[in-house]
Amino acid sequence: MPPISIAPSIVLGAAIASAYASLYNLLRRGSLRDLLFCMVAAWAGFALGQAAGRLIHLNWGMIGSIYVIEGSVFCWLLILTMNWVRIPRRRHQQPPQQG
Repeated sequence: MPPISIAPSIVLGAAIASAYASLYNLLRRGSLRDLLFCMVAAWAGFALGQAAGRLIHLNWGMIGSIYVIEGSVFCWLLILTMNWVRIPRRRHQQPPQQG
């Protein structure tokens, strides 16, 4: 069976998006579950940014075939949107009534 090869641009894009998600989760002092949501949002946002970069053809801020600027903007937008849409348990729970 031949070895599976992954394109270096996919690895770099996933690494950049993962770094953004990790940084955001670290600054928020989130849980491992929050990190998982951040990673999914970051990867999806970076992929959307790549698609947007291919559509608008801005060639500055690129590393190889990676649109870093567009990918980063969409990545952060989706991370922040995910945080806004998803209501953390801490805010959703009511404090116990003392009697």
